[in-house]
Order: sequence, then C-alpha cells, then structure tokens
Amino acid sequence: MKNLLRLLPFLLLVLSPLAAADAKIIAAVQAADDARIAATRSADRSALEAIYSDELHYAHSSGRVDRKASQIEGIVNGGNIYEAIEYPERTFESVAPGIVLMRGRALFHMKAKADGSRLINDLNYLAVWRNENGRWRFLAWQSCKNPPAAGAKK
Repeated sequence: MKNLLRLLPFLLLVLSPLAAADAKIIAAVQAADDARIAATRSADRSALEAIYSDELHYAHSSGRVDRKASQIEGIVNGGNIYEAIEYPERTFESVAPGIVLMRGRALFHMKAKADGSRLINDLNYLAVWRNENGRWRFLAWQSCKNPPAAGAKK
C-alpha cells in the first residue's frame, strides 16, 4: 500500500496531460459536429463538403445508405427542410488515435418542401469522427428510430 501511495503523485503527473489532451479533442469534435448541424440546417453545400469525409457512410434509420455526394444532395435538394436538430443526449469518446465516437439520442425536426407537413424523427445514433490531415471529418452515421412514447399517437 505504501508503494502505491508513493506512485500516486507520479501517476497523476503522467495522466493529467492525457486527460487534458482528450478534453481538447472532444471539444474540437463537438465544435465540428455543431458546424455540421448548422450546415445541415442551412443546406450549405460547401460547408458540408468540408465537414464530411470523402469516405462518408451515412445509414439512415429507414435503412437507406448514402455516401458523401448523395447525402449532401439530399440535404441541399431533397424533399425535406431540416428546421432543427436537437440532442437530448450526445456523448463523445476518444477510442483510438484520430477516432472519436459520438452517440446518443437526436430529434430531427423536418418540414416537407412539397406540402409543408412536419415530422420529428426521434433517433438513437452512433457516429464516427476521424481526424484527416489535422481536421475532424464526419466519417459515419448509423441510426434507428425510437418507438413512440407510451400513449403517444402512432
């Protein structure tokens, strides 16, 4: 036990910079995701081009899978307008050098361009961010719809 107590200051000295580095990484990825949401809401093609990895794999809750070009086209010229995207839950975890997982629950508030009808997609998701040449890029998304709350209209 005495030896462990002697090692404690050394361990704190070694581990503190690692925790600070992780916090910086998480803050950078959270900022990148905030920029992705803003670009999605404004249907900003050039911003989405910069944020999405060229290897993007976007699996929608419907089962449809998009790559970078088709995902951007769907946002810019698709049938829905993204009015808001909320995160009741969003966590980040640095899992390997240059890789951060983002997971939680998201509410996508959309309006159909054709008739103005509104829809809220309540999703659980897993996303992957990758550091590509010093910049955090959105690599992958996988989501599934949450069942309606008990007593809610279907």
